[in-house]
Amino acid sequence: MNTRSIGFIGGGRIARIFLSGWTHAQKLPARIVVADPSAEALAKLKEQYPAVETTSDLAAAAAQDVVFLATHPPALAEAAGRAAAALKPRAILVSLAPKFPMAKLSELLGGFARIARSNPNAPSIIGAGMNPLVFSAALDAADRETVRALFAPLGESPEVAEAKIEAYAVFTAMGPTYLWFQMQALRELAVSFGLTDAEADAGLKRMVCGASRTLVDSGLTPAEVMDLVPVKPLGEMEPQVLEFYRTRLPALFQKIKP
Repeated sequence: MNTRSIGFIGGGRIARIFLSGWTHAQKLPARIVVADPSAEALAKLKEQYPAVETTSDLAAAAAQDVVFLATHPPALAEAAGRAAAALKPRAILVSLAPKFPMAKLSELLGGFARIARSNPNAPSIIGAGMNPLVFSAALDAADRETVRALFAPLGESPEVAEAKIEAYAVFTAMGPTYLWFQMQALRELAVSFGLTDAEADAGLKRMVCGASRTLVDSGLTPAEVMDLVPVKPLGEMEPQVLEFYRTRLPALFQKIKP
């Protein structure tokens, strides 16, 4: 793991995803400083990750070598403005929020241009994440490798065009939430039908992974894939579910676009 010091501006879910993923991979950086105004959030982090330094002083986190801007979009502008004066000239700032393109981030940071962006994916906590990366022109090959090394223990981190980052936010960053509650319901039902917890867990993992791979890798059309199983117990509900996908998610995408 890279030996540079790490700062997190924001100690909520996103910071915990990174800390959990690094810990799971046994790649926790040597020095991590997390800043958050919530004493409760900091206490929770400190309890789970005793080696992490916690503070209410945003500038302390912003003064590290690689700084993750891990706030929600509504709080990002203020946080970036407060961080600007504390950033080292050779620091790398990684924004983890949609809606703010690098040009706007640089403006909020008083002209600081050494910026990368990503939208983290929660399965990163077990090294199975999908975390697309965008780099500014101000970051050279060594800088980019520094960022990639921090993301590598979390899963896949392909470099993508900045114009696609909000699409990934709706698709891969928020995507698990569209599926998790359904998968948990199936898991519970499998046990109620007589499977053991271990059998239900193994079946769920294989079924979900196999279903996605069949849709993408089988060479069949989507219609042919969906015709492989003749009995569709929830088939009459598909139009309603599809309507939710086709109306709510495009509306969300428009809301978070720069």
